[in-house]
Amino acid sequence: GMLASNPDAIDPTVRTVVEPGLHVSAVDLFRGIYRLAELKRYADLLWGQIDLMAFPTTGTTYRVSELLAAPIALNSALGFYTNFVNLLDMAAVAVPAGTRANHTGFGVTLIGPADSDTALLDVADAYLAAAQLAPPPPLDPEGKMQTVKLAVVGAHLKDMPLHWQLTSRNATFVGAFETAPNYRLYAIADSVPPKPALVHSGDGGTIALEVYEMGVAEFGSFVVEVPAPLAIGTVTLADGSSVKGFVAEPRALAGAEDITALGGWRAYIAQRA
Repeated sequence: GMLASNPDAIDPTVRTVVEPGLHVSAVDLFRGIYRLAELKRYADLLWGQIDLMAFPTTGTTYRVSELLAAPIALNSALGFYTNFVNLLDMAAVAVPAGTRANHTGFGVTLIGPADSDTALLDVADAYLAAAQLAPPPPLDPEGKMQTVKLAVVGAHLKDMPLHWQLTSRNATFVGAFETAPNYRLYAIADSVPPKPALVHSGDGGTIALEVYEMGVAEFGSFVVEVPAPLAIGTVTLADGSSVKGFVAEPRALAGAEDITALGGWRAYIAQRA
C-alpha cells in the first residue's frame, strides 16, 4: 500500500499514528479485540444503574499554532472524554454549553448505550430549551466569503507561462511567502509547460510561493481548469496560517525530480536556463 511504497505522500501526523500498525501481529490484533470485548461487557453493566452520562466534549480549546506544534498529543487530549464512545459501541450527541472565560465555546456530550440515539436527541432538545443559550447567528445563504486567497508555486507565478490565468480573472497580488517547513517540491516529469508538485511531508523544507486574491466565482472557474495530477487543496504558510493552493496527487511523483533543496520553482527554472 501507500504506507510502504510512498510514505511521504501521507500526512505526517496520520503516518505517525498508523505506522506502528505495520508491526502488530495477527495474534496481538485478536488479543486486542478480545480485551476490548471484555471491557465492553464491564461498561455495559453501567447501563443497569444509570440512564446516561454527561462529559465535557473537550477539556479545553487550542490555537491552531499549538495543534500544529504537537498534533498527536493535543488531539489525544481533546478526545480524552469521548474517545471510548465508538470503541464501546455507545451513542452520543454533543450540545453547546456556553463559553469559557476566554470566550471560546464549551460543550457537553450526552452518552448512552447503543441504539439510544433518539432518546439522547430528546434529552438534548429538552436541555437546549431549558438552557436558553444565545441563538447561533443566522445562516447567510449568499455566503459572506467574497474572495479567496490562492497560493501558487510554479507555472502561475508572475512572469511564468500560466500567470495569465490569474490576471484574466483580475486576481490581485497579496505577497510573496513561504510554506511551513514541512513541504517538498518536485519537478513533474514531461509536463508542458513545466510544472511543480507541492507535497506535504514530515521531512521537507520551506518552499517559496506567491499568494493572490480573486473573487469566489473567478476562483471556481480557475479550479475547473486545474488538470490532474495537480489539485487545489490547503497550504500552510510559515506563519501558521492557511490558504488555498496547488497540491498534487501521489501519481505526480512518478519520475519526478525532487527540487526541495532549491527552495522554490524560480530557482529551479533559473538553474535550467
